[in-house]
Amino acid sequence: QVQLVESGGGLVQAGGSLRLSCAASGRTLSSYAMGWFRRAPGKEREFVAAISLRGGNTEYADSVKGRCSISRDNAKNTAYLQMGNLEPDDTAVYYCAANDDLRGRDVGVSARVYRYWGQGTQVTVSS
Repeated sequence: QVQLVESGGGLVQAGGSLRLSCAASGRTLSSYAMGWFRRAPGKEREFVAAISLRGGNTEYADSVKGRCSISRDNAKNTAYLQMGNLEPDDTAVYYCAANDDLRGRDVGVSARVYRYWGQGTQVTVSS
C-alpha cells in the first residue's frame, strides 16, 4: 500500500501563498487518483481539490476555486496543492489522500472514496 507524507504548511499572512506537497512511497503515485482535504478547528473535514490518475482532470471546492491549483508529478511520486491569496478561513490541517479504484479522468470529491491518508500539515493564515 502507499504511504503519504504532506509538507509545506506553515504560518502565512492573508494574501500570501503556500505550496503543499504530498510525497508517496511504497507504491507508485501513478496508480492513484489524489485528493486534498482540510479540517478547520471545530469544523468537519471538507474537500479542497482532486486530480485524476494522470492529471487530465481536476475538481475544486467552490471556496478555493480560482485560488488553488492541484497538480501531480508522477515521476517524482508527488502531488501538490498550490494555494494563493490565502484567507484566514483557509486555516486548517490539510490532508492528501489516495484512491486506487478511480480510473481514467475520474476524480473523487468525497472523503469516503479515499482509502489512504497522510498525517496532515498545518496551514495558518493570519489576518
